[in-house]
Amino acid sequence: MTLAQQDLFQAKTEIEVLRQRLAESKASYAALTERSAATETDVQRLEELVIDLEVRLAAQTEAVERAEARCESLHSGIESAEKELAREVEKFDLLRSAVKSGSDEVLELRHDFSGLDETIRTSRSELDEIRDKVGQFKVSCATAEADLSHLSNSCLEATQLDLDTVVAEVAQLKSDGAIQPDIDTAETHDDFEEEADFSDTEVIDDSVDANLHLDRESSESASKPRPLTADEMLVRMRSKIDRLGAVNMMAIDQFDELETRHAFLTSQQQDLLDSIAATTTAIKKINKTTKERFQEAFEAINTHFQSTFSTLFGGGRAGLVLLDEADVLESGVDIIAQPPGKRLQSVQLLSGGEKAMCAMALMFAIFKYKPSPFCLLDEIDAPLDDANIGRFIDMLRGMQDHTQFILITHNRKTMEIANRLYGVTMEEPGVSKLISMQVN
Repeated sequence: MTLAQQDLFQAKTEIEVLRQRLAESKASYAALTERSAATETDVQRLEELVIDLEVRLAAQTEAVERAEARCESLHSGIESAEKELAREVEKFDLLRSAVKSGSDEVLELRHDFSGLDETIRTSRSELDEIRDKVGQFKVSCATAEADLSHLSNSCLEATQLDLDTVVAEVAQLKSDGAIQPDIDTAETHDDFEEEADFSDTEVIDDSVDANLHLDRESSESASKPRPLTADEMLVRMRSKIDRLGAVNMMAIDQFDELETRHAFLTSQQQDLLDSIAATTTAIKKINKTTKERFQEAFEAINTHFQSTFSTLFGGGRAGLVLLDEADVLESGVDIIAQPPGKRLQSVQLLSGGEKAMCAMALMFAIFKYKPSPFCLLDEIDAPLDDANIGRFIDMLRGMQDHTQFILITHNRKTMEIANRLYGVTMEEPGVSKLISMQVN
């Protein structure tokens, strides 16, 4: 009996151990089942995360391609603008050279015109004097012709011979030595000049100086008057006429041509000066208007920037500073920011998230100054945490009355404020599907 009780007790003990082992096995199985379920959940979550990352990678790749295309377009625009600027500078240099050469030519022509004008005035005065002498000579010629006609008539009445026959006979007698030649009681060489034979009244200006110079030389050489014979007077007169030289009949035409050319160049110079003055005035007006509008926009955007910065950062202060206040049109703009709990510093010294927040504050400040009907934001909330997301959403709600925002985002809080959602899903591998949902 005792042995049977011992066997029974031992069997109960073994049953108890087996029960404990069974309970432990069940617990281990439950733990393994729970871990398996958790692992499956993690796998599913990781697969969803991989799909999400692939979608984001595709979006980022597309954004990079768009940015590269935009960069290439901007480079092309900059190159074309630089070429256009170079062409305009070259045109301006050519115009400046033309103005300078025109001014030099005008000055030269003015100088030549002044010399020609003085020469013409002198020549005209000398021509008037010569015309007076010619008039006197014509009167003397008419008187001599009248005397010669009277002498011919008297000779014909007295000798019944014409004057030429009598002159020939007198010359023959002189050559034979039968009579002595008469000494003419003419006056000095200066008196003889007034009886010189000038058949052409349009005497060239260049010959007048030589004529007057010969007159002065003759006057000085004849310091003591002496009687001259007719032959001597004739020889001197012929020598003087030969020394006058050729007559330039084109002087007046050349003067008229130069005067016309001078008037044309003067008008062209005035047109160029007027064009330069008009261009300078327009540039000054444009610069003035641009400066005023820039200062107005800068001050307004700076005020809005301080407000949006404080809203997005929950405090702090920021501002825009011109690098060169003397020349605002060519000056750069620096951003000074002081987030809450930090010292005032340049935006370049901020962290990546703070830089993104500062950029958003500046963008919203510009939109407040001049709202746009549409605004596309591509994952602008990606670097923000939950607290900053809330302030960002409040900023968007405050600007929905003037601008329609289109956001590309993966943040659920940002999606909650949207009126309509558009999404891309992949129910089957490699097959994308576009879905939309109206949010009330």
